[in-house]
Amino acid sequence: MSEPLQYRSTRGARHAAGIEEVIAAGLAPDGGLYVPEALPQLDAADFSAGGSLADTAATLLAPFFRGSSLAHELPAICSEALNFDVPLRPLSYQPDASVLELFHGPSAAFKDVGARFLAACFRRLRRDDDAPLTIVVATSGDTGAAVAAAFHRQPGVRVVILYPDGRVSPRQAHQLGCFGDNVQALRVSGSFDDCQRMAKAALNDAPLQQRVPLSSANSISLGRLLPQMSYYAHASLAWWREHRAPLNFIVPTGNLGNALACVWVREMGLPVGEIHLACNANATLSDYFDGSPYSPRPAIATLANAMDVGAPSNFERLRWTFPHDHELRLQLHAASVDDDAIRDTIVHHAREHGEVFCPHTATAVHLLDGMGVTGLPWAVVSTAHPAKFDSVVEPLIGRKLDVPPALAAMLERPAYAEPMAVSEVALKDWLDQRLGVERAAVAS
Repeated sequence: MSEPLQYRSTRGARHAAGIEEVIAAGLAPDGGLYVPEALPQLDAADFSAGGSLADTAATLLAPFFRGSSLAHELPAICSEALNFDVPLRPLSYQPDASVLELFHGPSAAFKDVGARFLAACFRRLRRDDDAPLTIVVATSGDTGAAVAAAFHRQPGVRVVILYPDGRVSPRQAHQLGCFGDNVQALRVSGSFDDCQRMAKAALNDAPLQQRVPLSSANSISLGRLLPQMSYYAHASLAWWREHRAPLNFIVPTGNLGNALACVWVREMGLPVGEIHLACNANATLSDYFDGSPYSPRPAIATLANAMDVGAPSNFERLRWTFPHDHELRLQLHAASVDDDAIRDTIVHHAREHGEVFCPHTATAVHLLDGMGVTGLPWAVVSTAHPAKFDSVVEPLIGRKLDVPPALAAMLERPAYAEPMAVSEVALKDWLDQRLGVERAAVAS
């Protein structure tokens, strides 16, 4: 039997960790992101032709969990977490073009895949005598609701969500604050990058970790990133079996986790072709892939708010995958799409083709439209249901959108989010004080 796969930090720390430690910690001790020592290699023949998404995930992820305490549980984890469809739906107006719909989970966004997988792992890793764990999540809109839904009322776990006040859609904000119980939303008077910086500072504070054990469920968590590879593997394998050609993807991206999952599937040897990154007006990535030095910058607010990221965390993992700029720029293409183009794309496709897209998916559709007929099969990755962005989409298309039942149920609940200043100290103090009070109450 092969040795278990080990994981190290993108920042070069010598400490090697197993997958259990990686999932539990979220962030590496030196502040870097965990990566495998090497990406496993697989072949299309390794996968069952008639398998479900959960079956594909179990095969794909088995090498990452080899030799761990979770290895024998992996099929059950995948079945438990990935129990909804991710259909590859043809686009009638464009030959060889499809939409990979990732919004059929509980929170109507692709983040459900990783969040539910992570929660299923935590349920198996935690023991009854473990200290309560607090999962700190920075969200630009969709991650927080998916994590909240996945961990809601899970014993021994509390979720603290930081989101940029006024920079998520009204329905996203309602989702974030509607859970209660073991889920607390904090509306931060800043950008997503501020929220992400505050969360990382708390996770990297060793004395705080001693008092309040913390973990992460952002895409900085490898336990959330790995399962996101499953839908790219599943779609590309299905296409390969039918057409004997790789499937090319256009991925809307902000913090780069979803795009990196696609890249890693291709690097593992599965039939993924070209990968194009659709960015909004936050042009950090598109400028880099156009040849400029990598230069993180403050995020600006756009209609595609879940992608409002000026300093994408997963660029560290992308650089680990391709250490040299010239090599990395050969692997991917990236382009920015401004708000006017997002609006025009939503209006045009609703009017001409009866297709309604969320603002994030519209960035990818805009890139597809600009390509014309390439002769290559393209899949646009649809990251969220348009009804989550009714305040943007409905005025553009001139009608109400049907709301998925799970989202409708969330919107019926009351919602509350506590205000918080942009301050690493403020968050640490809040965690210490609020959760310290809860610990004292439990102890008494």
